[in-house]
Amino acid sequence: MSELTWACRPFAELSGAELYEALRLRCEVFVVEQRCLYLDVDGADPQALHLMAWQAGRLQAYARLFAPGLKTADVCFGRVLTAPAARGTGLGHELVRRILTECERHWPGQSITIFAQSHLQRYYGAHGFVPVGAEFMEDDIPHQEMQRKAAP
Repeated sequence: MSELTWACRPFAELSGAELYEALRLRCEVFVVEQRCLYLDVDGADPQALHLMAWQAGRLQAYARLFAPGLKTADVCFGRVLTAPAARGTGLGHELVRRILTECERHWPGQSITIFAQSHLQRYYGAHGFVPVGAEFMEDDIPHQEMQRKAAP
């Protein structure tokens, strides 16, 4: 199997094929697999950085990253996913490490707030995120706000 190629680019620098594959995989995972009927194309993509891992021309992992003040007062990321065929390989944790590296590169010294599906609290906890506030429902899925404070 070939190595992964990582890219983190603003929306305006994505090719049509890259954007199509990101939207296709987001739909496959969040709408079809999780049976969550919601508007994935939410108008936020043009403000995001898009982190992607490619292998043999196929998107294997993806996330959107947002500057402070766009989604929350802090840096924020979401739409975190790995392709079904890539699960169980450790790629998800590598994706979160890459997200944190890119967040620090683009917005150094900033705290990060996310809105994680509740069943992923331990997963994100392994990367320094702690729950904030009460669990809430979003698109019929329990979610938990989580934060990773900036290093002092």
